[in-house]
Amino acid sequence: MRQVYLDHIAATPLDPLALAAMLPFLRDKFGNPQSLHSVGQDALGALEEARSRVAGLIGADASEVYFTSGGSEANNFALKGMAMARRDKGTHIVLSAVEHQSILQAAKSLERFGFCTTLVPVDKHGVVDPEEVKKAVRKETALVSVILASSEVGTIEPLAEIGRVCRAAGVPLHTDAVAAVGNMPVDVRELGVDALSLAADQFYGPKGSGALYLRKGVRILPLIDGGIQEGGRRAGTENVAGIVGMGKAAEIAREKLAERQERMRALRDRLIERLPRAVDRAYPTGHPERRLPHHASFCVEFIEGEGMLLHLDMKGIAVSSGSACTSRALKASHVLLAMGIDHALAQGSLVFSLIDSTTAEDIDYLLDVLPPVVDRLRTMSPLYTQFLEGNKK
Repeated sequence: MRQVYLDHIAATPLDPLALAAMLPFLRDKFGNPQSLHSVGQDALGALEEARSRVAGLIGADASEVYFTSGGSEANNFALKGMAMARRDKGTHIVLSAVEHQSILQAAKSLERFGFCTTLVPVDKHGVVDPEEVKKAVRKETALVSVILASSEVGTIEPLAEIGRVCRAAGVPLHTDAVAAVGNMPVDVRELGVDALSLAADQFYGPKGSGALYLRKGVRILPLIDGGIQEGGRRAGTENVAGIVGMGKAAEIAREKLAERQERMRALRDRLIERLPRAVDRAYPTGHPERRLPHHASFCVEFIEGEGMLLHLDMKGIAVSSGSACTSRALKASHVLLAMGIDHALAQGSLVFSLIDSTTAEDIDYLLDVLPPVVDRLRTMSPLYTQFLEGNKK
């Protein structure tokens, strides 16, 4: 049976060159970067080289990059650490309604410490209006956080304009750029952000490795107390092998970004154009143009995404039905609901994410397999039965 993996927004395969870079630090070069002897200093040198490579991918200085265990930790670090550091300025936080759960749940945690949150709405494509951010900011606003690109619907937000709004108001701006970095050009200076989260497993690096960009001069309190690692802002012995792999993957992503974008955009457009023709009442979600180059998402009417996912898996096709962090919750996506999509339709979400090894034949195989899967599930759907009976009247 043909195997087609189209859930790379959940995880990408590890680049062989990143793996090769990691292996010495899993075997012979096992030193602790904080040790003063030569074995430790070798590890420290590799760590700092990786920091420079990650910084180069996002247009930052190496001293502005802090390593974490992944995107969720980076998001928690930014939101909690920056908000608590500015508590004397105010206890109000502004978020978009389409943030990742690691941002939304971090904000709920902060509410237990007296913070309050305003959620900025989005339009039908999931786009945040900078004017809505401007209206939401108050004199006691400590922090604004708006996602750069949605892992669920692929929409790219107007971060540069939102950055100008925040600078004019004197409020720091964080962005969750996990789905974006390595898949589209990202420059922290051009975006005007004060903090940015990223994760290696989105650009062919190892899982469990991430980073937070923090602009020089921005105040933040550590989440993890202890040693002096990461400039005293993130204690704990560094995951040297993971960080080295992330650095190598970042270097490769920077070199191949334009080539990867062009190739994946063509396949993405092929899928967005042809799937609604193959499946009746399948609707693309997210912005039709301002979207991630490797991302296509849909809602299929009358059936649930989990059913389609499981049936496709039996045919060798791996896809997603929303964020990997919430896919087992069996609830409609808060992102789709925020976009005004009906709850029943939102239950039928499918998300496809590609990589540079995805082929046109993979897309065509999906388009062959999906229609009969949908037809079979609809025969068991009471919603579809009601729809057919209504059309007979």
